Amino acid sequence: MSTATSVRPDSTSPAAAQPLLEVKDLVVRYGRGRKATTVPTAVDGVSFSIAPGETVGLVGESGSGKSTIGKAILGLQKVSGGTVTYQGKDITTAGASQRRTLGGELRAVFQDPNSSLNPRNTVGSSLAEPLRLRGVSSAEARQRAEDMLERVGLPRDAVDRYPSQFSGGQRQRISVARALICDPKLVVCDEAVSALDLSTRAQVLNLLADLRDERGLSYLFIAHDIAVVQFLAQRVVVLYRGQVMETGPAAAVTENPKHPFTQALVAASPVPRPAEQTARREARESLCVRTAAAAVAAPGGCPFSLRCPLATELCRTERPALRRVGASDVACHYAS
Repeated sequence: MSTATSVRPDSTSPAAAQPLLEVKDLVVRYGRGRKATTVPTAVDGVSFSIAPGETVGLVGESGSGKSTIGKAILGLQKVSGGTVTYQGKDITTAGASQRRTLGGELRAVFQDPNSSLNPRNTVGSSLAEPLRLRGVSSAEARQRAEDMLERVGLPRDAVDRYPSQFSGGQRQRISVARALICDPKLVVCDEAVSALDLSTRAQVLNLLADLRDERGLSYLFIAHDIAVVQFLAQRVVVLYRGQVMETGPAAAVTENPKHPFTQALVAASPVPRPAEQTARREARESLCVRTAAAAVAAPGGCPFSLRCPLATELCRTERPALRRVGASDVACHYAS
């Protein structure tokens, strides 16, 4: 395996403080035995940290390893190498008992709210379930469920209704309520707004931001749209095929990207204004970034070399280390 990449937190960001969560040299391979050595590594030496009250955005194309990293943090995916540390404790290989203890502090909001809401249970039952598992009485659990529903903008009597009686945006608000009802410290939001229409997406993003500021929450916000990540995150980590391409303060990465892949992501992000969308399309075409290729770059080289207009033989044979360029860390031999 090639040398792992590591992300240096910006000294002015919240991540410069003691991290709430630290992912170091994370490696995830799918398959077992000989198959695990023949398929591309899903996550290849990724490192980053999240400080208390901070939102870190994890962005990249489909297949970049974003969701795999989220699952590894939540204990839903076996880790092949590296460590995941929460509040100074290694939870990489935490067993079922330790994960149950962590269940109230590490929560998740997924893309499809139906995956976390049982259609046969009332909303109140779904929200109360994690509380009941922690010994909270039925009466108190119902009270807290009503309070949480009200906080996310739904009526208190929604506890007695079923998920099918709500719109997609309302169901996602219920998922947010379920994730936050145990007062967690970190929430993994995996494509939490990508299935929503624009107006509903904005409402849910504003809700997540308000709850973060109100409760001091930390988020790992996973998305493929860098504009969505820009709205919520203080820092951004850009992934391509399991490796970090660029990382730094959100404004620096999204407004002045240094890596060719990040530049292509920004240029491809849709905007509602036709004139600006036309300008972005022209900018994307001028980058001369090739479309996603089925072929995988040679081991040891830059995974983006097959698509990059700047690629040379050096890029195809030597994996670039992260280095500081402006305010960001960039894994590119020629970024400037």
